[in-house]
Order: sequence, then structure tokens, then C-alpha cells
Amino acid sequence: MSDALVHDVLGQLGRTKRGDDSLTLTGGSDPVFPTPWRIGLAGSAALGAVGLAVSDLWRLRTGKPQGVGIDLRAAAASLRSNTYVRRNGEKPVSWDPLAGHYPTRDGRTMFLHTNHPHHRVGALSISGAKAETREALADAVAKWDGLAIEEAIAAGNCVGGLVRSRDEWNAHPHGIAVARLPLIDMVKIGEAPTRPLPKGDRPLSGVRALDLTRVLAGPTSGRVLAENGAEVLHIAAQHLPYQTEILMDTGHGKRCAWLDLREPAGVETLNGLVRQADVFTQGYRPGTLAARGFSPERLAELRPGIVCVSICAYGHEGPWASRRGFDSIVQNVTGLSATQGTLEKPRNMPVQANDYVAGYLAALGAMVGLARRTEQGGSWLVRVSLVQVAHWIASLGTVDASKGAAELSDDELASLITESVGPFGRLNHLRPIVQLSETPAFYARPAEPLGSSPARWSS
Repeated sequence: MSDALVHDVLGQLGRTKRGDDSLTLTGGSDPVFPTPWRIGLAGSAALGAVGLAVSDLWRLRTGKPQGVGIDLRAAAASLRSNTYVRRNGEKPVSWDPLAGHYPTRDGRTMFLHTNHPHHRVGALSISGAKAETREALADAVAKWDGLAIEEAIAAGNCVGGLVRSRDEWNAHPHGIAVARLPLIDMVKIGEAPTRPLPKGDRPLSGVRALDLTRVLAGPTSGRVLAENGAEVLHIAAQHLPYQTEILMDTGHGKRCAWLDLREPAGVETLNGLVRQADVFTQGYRPGTLAARGFSPERLAELRPGIVCVSICAYGHEGPWASRRGFDSIVQNVTGLSATQGTLEKPRNMPVQANDYVAGYLAALGAMVGLARRTEQGGSWLVRVSLVQVAHWIASLGTVDASKGAAELSDDELASLITESVGPFGRLNHLRPIVQLSETPAFYARPAEPLGSSPARWSS
């Protein structure tokens, strides 16, 4: 794989190729798994960019860059990282049995996401299912036209999407809007003096990052910051649904605390945390946290020099910008699933590439923002979405999926797995994928359940 794509990703954030960049790309080419999409290329390009951003921060600390190595096959495996987690020898993550594809009355196919309890209840209620079974839900969906149930699910604040071809999506108003957006962007949101990186012996030592995200993309970005030395405080609320099992994949290196932003005390606590933070990553729909008083502009007032990172499903422009969505939904509406299978029999990819790549890009943006703060000053906002990643993956073209294997070899997979012991017991999970010559990435603490730590900085 050429490093041109890595530098194209970095170039979208204004980072140009340096003469002393040291990037080694190995692992062959796609397909790694049975998918026509070049997910190995996408994952390795995003991770290669992350590695060079880590090198830049190390250069700012020491005056010297470091070598970066990415294996394409390992990068592809990282896009299904949660499937490799074992807790005391058992696999903890499972999908709700109702989630999946359902034919509609007009010959279309609807994908429903039911992994959160309220989304499950909503899908059953909105569709008119007479029982909480897959058969009853299928019978109910079969009485709807596709576009009608897609709109009803969205209007009911639930999550689903109609399967589309690539051509149909590219002609859709939101597809057109997203096509005008870059893969990732960064905008200045406030003035602030330059600020050197805190002292420490790791690229992100002393950097404080608030992680207000759920599911995979956002928590993955925080995990990448943690594996390079940042203090990452993951903030969740007890009244919001959360798939705790996912923490066994994304929670390594972090502390997890409860905060309820419906209460004045919770808002004040978060205000205090922000005033000492360097990075604020949020994964809620556009405008959600702003309504609680935590818009990017307000964060920049509280903490001049902060780097804000926003991750959402459908981007910050277009008619679907405020719509709820997850990786599986985005695959279906954008035509990735129709290409993985057929329009009549769509299949999701064997990886969650939109989620994990978005997470890597969010971490990349945070690190490039920290470098800008060090060299130029200012407060910065980074924006990335699952649908922008889907468009980028589609732009990379396709390969013959039949040449991919269902899984890595036992020896190859074993070389990527590490073990940690902590509050969840004995966890086997993927080790950090980016190889760094001077500061090898590692997790300084094991993953912990939500609410295990107080909502304060440890130092």
C-alpha cells in the first residue's frame, strides 16, 4: 500500500508530508476478510495517519520524530475489535435477536437496530408488531412501504434505515449533502495563546481528555488517546442506555465516571472538569450537548485552547444531520450493504469499519488539534461522522470479495491479542495496532465498568 492515502487523510487537517516522516506499511492488500470494500486499506490509512500524528507530538516534546509501522491485516482486524474480546474465556458481546433486515410491502428491505431497550420497544410499537418476536416484527414491517416505515422510525426517535443502492444513495438529498463534505475537518472556534504539551515521557503524557461518547466510534477515539499516555475520563449517565460489554473493547486505559447533566450539580461538575481539560470528545447528535450548555464555542470560553471533537452518524450538514444512526444503519442506507450482498439480499460487512475508522479519525483530529495549539494557539473543533467515513470507503473502490478469508489464522490472531486483568476479570483483547519505535503504545490501566471512578481528574 502506498503511503499517499495516509498523507491525503492528514492533508485534510492541513498537515503536510514531512521529510523525516518514517512510515512502514506491511501486510499486503485487500481483501483480508470476505468483503468487496477495501477495509484493510481504509483502516491502515486511518491508523497510519494516527501514528504520524503521535510522532508529531513526540517531535514537539523531544525534537525528534519516531518510526511508525502499520500492518494492513492487523488494521483490518481492528475494525472488528469487539468480536475478539473474551471475558474469562467467554465472548461477552451479542446482538439483540430482533436487529436485522426486514422485507417491506413494496419489495424493499428495512434494517432495524434494536440493541438499546428503548429502540427495541420503539421498533415494535411503531411497526405494530403483535408480539416481541422476530416473526411478529417481520409480519408488521411487511405491511409497510419502505420509505414510510423509515420515516416513521426516525420520527419516533428510533433507529433504522432503508437499504439503498449506491446510485440511489448518491441521488438522495442527504447523500448529495455529504458528498460535499471532506472526510474530516477542523475549524478554529476561539483565540488562545500557544500552550506547550505537559511534561511527561509519553506522547500524550499529562493531556486530559473528556470522553462523552457511547457505543464504538467515540469510545474508540478515547482508547487511542489513552494508549498513547493521555488521562481519559469517560463520562456516562445512569439514565441513558449503554452496552456495558463494549467497554471490554473500548475502555482500556480509561477511568469511568457518572454525571447527570439534567441536574445542576452535574453541570457544575462538568464545567469544572472542562476548565482543566485539553480534549473534549462528544458523540451525541448535533446540538444535544449544546442544549445543556456545552457547545464547542462555550467550551472554548470555559477552557481557551481546548480541542473539541464531535462524532455523529450523519454529519453536520444535510436533511438527516439530526437523525439517529449507528454503523449498521449507515452501511445500509449508503449502499455498502447492498454491494456486500445484493439490493434484494443485503448483507452487512464483516467489520464495523464506519465506527472504528471514525474513532481513529477522531483521535487523529484531537492530536492534530493539540499540535496546532502548541504551535499556533487557538481553540479547535474537529468534526467526523460515520456517513462521511462510508462515503470515503466507497471512494476507495472494490475488490474480489471471494479472495478474503473468514478469519485470520490462529497464529496471526494470537500475535495481536493481549491480556489484562481488572474489574471485569481476565480480558483477552486486541493490543494497540500502531507500532511506534520510541514510545510503544500500551494501556496503563485495565478497563473498568461505568461509574467505577469519581468525576475528577486524578492528578
